[in-house]
Amino acid sequence: MSISTPSLLTGFLRKNGKWGFRNYILILPLHNALNQLAEEVRVSHPAQTVITSVAHDWSGEIDSDWDRIHRVFSGFAVNPNVGATIVIGVGSAVEEEIVQAARAKREMPIAYLTLKDSGGFDNLRKLVAESVSEVFPLVTSIKRESAPWSAIVLGLECGGSDAYSGITANPALGVASDKFVELGGTSILAETMEILGAEHLLAARAKTPEVGQAIIDVVARYERSITYEGIDIRGAQPSRGNIEGGLTTLEEKSLGAAKKAGNAPFTGVLDYAYVPTEPGLYFMDTPGHDIEQLTGFAAADVNITVFTTGRGTPTGSAVIPTIKAATNTEMAIALPDLIDLNAGTIADGTETLAEVGERIFAEIVDVANGKLTAAERGGHREFNLSRLYGSTQ
Repeated sequence: MSISTPSLLTGFLRKNGKWGFRNYILILPLHNALNQLAEEVRVSHPAQTVITSVAHDWSGEIDSDWDRIHRVFSGFAVNPNVGATIVIGVGSAVEEEIVQAARAKREMPIAYLTLKDSGGFDNLRKLVAESVSEVFPLVTSIKRESAPWSAIVLGLECGGSDAYSGITANPALGVASDKFVELGGTSILAETMEILGAEHLLAARAKTPEVGQAIIDVVARYERSITYEGIDIRGAQPSRGNIEGGLTTLEEKSLGAAKKAGNAPFTGVLDYAYVPTEPGLYFMDTPGHDIEQLTGFAAADVNITVFTTGRGTPTGSAVIPTIKAATNTEMAIALPDLIDLNAGTIADGTETLAEVGERIFAEIVDVANGKLTAAERGGHREFNLSRLYGSTQ
C-alpha cells in the first residue's frame, strides 16, 4: 500500500542527536509526597503552557523492581520532547542515583531540588518555581527546524479493542508504521500479553533468527510468569470490555493487535523502557496496561504515539503527544473530545485501508509539527510505574 510523498517534518534537535516534537519543562517528583507540589507549580506558574508534570505512588523504596523504576525515571526525565527537567525529591541517595543516571543519558538542563535542602514544602515550592523561570528562556530559545524522517520514534498502542480493531484502525496504523520504517524512522509495537498466540507470525518477520527467537521467548516468559501466579491468561482474555465490543477469542484479539506493526521486518526486541539502538521496527516487552506502556515508551525515547481504541479512552502522556484513532464511527461520533481520527470509515465502506493509513501518516506528521492532540487539549498526563513484584518474568 503506497503512501504519497510526505510533508515537511520539523522538530527540536537535542545535543545527543535525538529529536523532540514538543519542548516541555518537566517537573518530575521522585517521591509521592511531592506530587501535589509539582502540580501546584505547574498550574500556577506564568509559563504553565510549556510545563508538564507527573504523579505516582513511589515513595523511594528499593525492592526487586528497583532497576525497572530507576530506568523509567531516568529515561523519562530525558525524553526528547523535554527541553529541561526539574527533579524534586526528599533528598535521598537513591534519588541522587536516578538524577546522575539521567544526566549521563543526555546533556540538558536537569536541576535537582530537595525537601531536605530547602527546609520545607513552602521553600521548595518557591525554589521549583524559580528554577522553572530560570530555564524558561533557554528552553523557549530552542526553535523548530527541518527534521529527517529518522527523527520519528513511533509508539504503537491499542486499548479498549473491539471487533473492528483488527480490520480498521490497527491495520491502517500498520500502513503508516511501515511507511515511517521505510523512510528511516523507528516504530515500536508493545503489550506482550496482547500478541499471545500470534508471536510466531511476528517472529517469522524477524530480520535474523535470533530476533525471531527473542520474540518467542518474551511471550513464553510472560506466560510462565502468569502461570506461576495461578492465572489462566488465555482463559481470561478477551477482557469483558473486549467481549462487549464484539471480540470472542484471544486469537481474534492478538491477531488484531499485531496488525498495528504492519508488514515491516522486526529489527530487534527491547526490554521494558530500553532505547532502540538503530532505526527499524521493534517489539518491546511491556504490560498490557495502557498507562504503564506509555510510560515505558516515554522512557525509551518514543516521541509520538498512535493509540487505537474501539471502546474509547482518555489516556494520554505527560511528555508524548498521543493520537487517538477510533476503530468505529459510532464511538468516534460519541466521543469527539477524545478522538483525533476516525478509522471506522473502512468498515463503513467510505474509505479504503490505504486511504486511512495515509490519513494516519499525515496526522502523525501534523502532530509532530505542533498540532495538539485531543489528549493534550484535555490535559491528560497519565503516568504509572510498571511493577513486577518479584515475578519470574
